[in-house]
Amino acid sequence: MPVPWFLLSLALGRSPVVLSLERLAGPQDTVRCSPGLSCHLWDGDVLCLPGSIVSAPEPVLVPTHLQTELVLRCHQETDCELCVRVVIHLTVHGHWEKPEDEEQFERAADLEFEEPRNASLQAQVMLSFQAYPTARCVLLEVQVPAALVQPGQSVGSVVFDCFEAALGAEVRIWSYTQPRYQKELNFTQQLPDCRGLEVRDSIQSCQALPWPNVSADGDDVRLVLEVSEERHFGLSLYWNQVQGPMKPWWHRNLTGPQTITLNHTDLVPCLCIQVWPLELDSVRTSICPFRKDPRAHRNLWRATRLQLLHPLGWQLEAPCSLTAEATLCWQALGGGPCQSLVPPLPRENVTVNKAHDFPLLKGHPNLCVQVSSWEKVQLQECLWSDSLGPLKDDMLLMETRGPQDNRSLCALEPSGCTPLLSRASTRAARLGEQLLQDLQSGQCLQLWNDDLGALWACPMDKYIHRRWALVWMACLLFAAVLFLLLLLKKDHVKAASRGRAALLLYSADDADFELLVGALASALCQLPLRVAVDLWSRRELSAQGPLAWFHAQRRQTLQEGGVVVLLFSPGAVALCHEWLQDGASATRAHGPHDAFAASLNCVLPDFMQGRAPGRYVGAYFDSLLRRDAVPSLFLAVPVLALPSQLPDFLRALQGPGVPHPGRLADRAEQVSQALQPALDCCVRPLGTPETGREMGPEAGDGT
Repeated sequence: MPVPWFLLSLALGRSPVVLSLERLAGPQDTVRCSPGLSCHLWDGDVLCLPGSIVSAPEPVLVPTHLQTELVLRCHQETDCELCVRVVIHLTVHGHWEKPEDEEQFERAADLEFEEPRNASLQAQVMLSFQAYPTARCVLLEVQVPAALVQPGQSVGSVVFDCFEAALGAEVRIWSYTQPRYQKELNFTQQLPDCRGLEVRDSIQSCQALPWPNVSADGDDVRLVLEVSEERHFGLSLYWNQVQGPMKPWWHRNLTGPQTITLNHTDLVPCLCIQVWPLELDSVRTSICPFRKDPRAHRNLWRATRLQLLHPLGWQLEAPCSLTAEATLCWQALGGGPCQSLVPPLPRENVTVNKAHDFPLLKGHPNLCVQVSSWEKVQLQECLWSDSLGPLKDDMLLMETRGPQDNRSLCALEPSGCTPLLSRASTRAARLGEQLLQDLQSGQCLQLWNDDLGALWACPMDKYIHRRWALVWMACLLFAAVLFLLLLLKKDHVKAASRGRAALLLYSADDADFELLVGALASALCQLPLRVAVDLWSRRELSAQGPLAWFHAQRRQTLQEGGVVVLLFSPGAVALCHEWLQDGASATRAHGPHDAFAASLNCVLPDFMQGRAPGRYVGAYFDSLLRRDAVPSLFLAVPVLALPSQLPDFLRALQGPGVPHPGRLADRAEQVSQALQPALDCCVRPLGTPETGREMGPEAGDGT
């Protein structure tokens, strides 16, 4: 009894059972029909040429359903081959055409109209079979008597015995009539192997056939063939494509046993494995184990490419068939998602490795193709970017045509399609009138045109140029201002190359202290620093007066990015307290060369108003004054002890670009050695009043 293949598939399941098959004797192909039908098989195979679909003006016979059964074709009791029996179900398709003159139809009682309606139907049915590496095509002639001709009714079936196939192979069968009146029927199925059928005693090669076992090896796949060492066999890896013939990928003649590792990046759903003994007329077995492997499906999309065919054709190249749809979209220059266009490409599954045509008049760099699978975009290519250059800043205008010559025009933007003469705050709305004039004057490129509408690409370069002209003017103005600033800073840069400026302010407590200040100023000039001190400017100080001299020196020092050094001593502390208690109204007279007393009118307001940080640095000699004697108002800036904090003091004076810490320590040591003789002359017990300066009661504390 024959076994229908769909029942066999259910029976095998995940744990296949062993089933027996019907045996056919003899090597000849045969055909038989349902009762009432007559059929005939042409001798030998024929050439398969489906041709185009033609209309049927009268009833015709067409195949409507395919069914397969597995049988054994045996030459001897133990010499059989697996064979696929095909059952074709036939139906009458179409109706008789009526004459245009209905009265004439009613009077037509003669044989001119009666004979066709009572005639039998004859059809030539093609059967195409593919199972790698075999391909066959046979022609069946079927005749149906007039009594069975009822439009739309099934008339029976035709059984063809049979197509030989390898165990484990994937077979594809097509059926259509010649000429072709409808889309061909197709049927694809994976055949079982020796392990699922009771054929080991009937098919001799099953006992010696090498069976591939597929297992995981980390991310890769291990293919194990357990064959005895003296056995030779062939191994082929191929891409089993639905459209077109199978494509070999790798082939070797080997000696068993063998273990082959496949890289996981080489896996695709249609990758199949075929193995056979290297013997005459040996049976081949095939398996396709990666059909549902997620990695294989990801690799398939990575290997898929869109290719532009000149002038307006395209092709989707992939090693396997895909379930996907393609659409046209417009990719704006500024980025964002590619926007779908009307007209879309036909909403049908894309046939891979086959040329397709774009429904366009012209190509454009911004026109792209999206390939989607299960509503997810898997691939996008702007196919004209290579031949027509990079994306352009063009505006796409969409014209929609309705009944009674109603037309509407809008511009495609990221927010949607904006009517040109609208009040929206988009670029297309602002330039709506200009774009409309460009369209009417022929400055826009027409990409598509039919009864439903049209697509136009309008250049935006001239509008961009206007905007860039303003940008260039702003850049030139900025460059001019920058040049002026550089000229103004030129002198400052020169001054910086000579060292940072420092204005040294101190109170002339006595002659020894003035010698100490002079030694400090001389040592600082060796760093280098450009030091200004009233000791070296007595003539200018006498001519200008202490206050004017201080103002001029302070302004120049700060303009050049320098720093004012406040050198605290007991006398300086007393003057600060006096000024803080009596303010600027203090009437006490000071010496003609006392710049420190005169400077307090400007220095103290800077500290009180928070302008001192970054401009001032404080210092005192730790052998002459305690830190807590310095008024707290001046602690807003660094106040450093000399010579114990000389490195920090020098770092604060030199500012940015301070030398290496080692070099700074060497310089501090040099300054300390220069100060030490003068410092020894000034040392006296702390708290002893100085001569030549009247001390206030708050000289040691307070603010």
